[in-house]
Amino acid sequence: MRWFVMILVALQPAIAWAEGYGFRTPSRNIYCNGSVDGGDITCVIVERDGPPALPQTTPCDGVWGHHYSLNRQGPAFLTCGWQPRPSNYTNVAPYGVTGTFGAISCRSETTGLTCRNQSGHGFFLSRRSQQIF
Repeated sequence: MRWFVMILVALQPAIAWAEGYGFRTPSRNIYCNGSVDGGDITCVIVERDGPPALPQTTPCDGVWGHHYSLNRQGPAFLTCGWQPRPSNYTNVAPYGVTGTFGAISCRSETTGLTCRNQSGHGFFLSRRSQQIF
């Protein structure tokens, strides 16, 4: 019985931040928005180092390398976007917790945020490194 209670308590944060369809990491450097049906998610990294995970292939009037998107299936991709600013979202994805947005799951860790879809595609974001897989 004690084991069951510990699992239930551990799962509650994941449920809470999935209901809001928007969350941020404790560092405030990454924040995400998921669609109501769980079919896609977009995450923004405010401050990052190094080159973007993918080269810019089309003209961009905003900034490149900060906006990462993922659909229910298929590869992750970058989009041109506005200059990111830290988020004030109240839903925080605590480190060590995995949340699910329909077909997409995201895991928040001290090393960064990893999101993946049903196809196994996704991205990893941290200030030091951004990767698409």
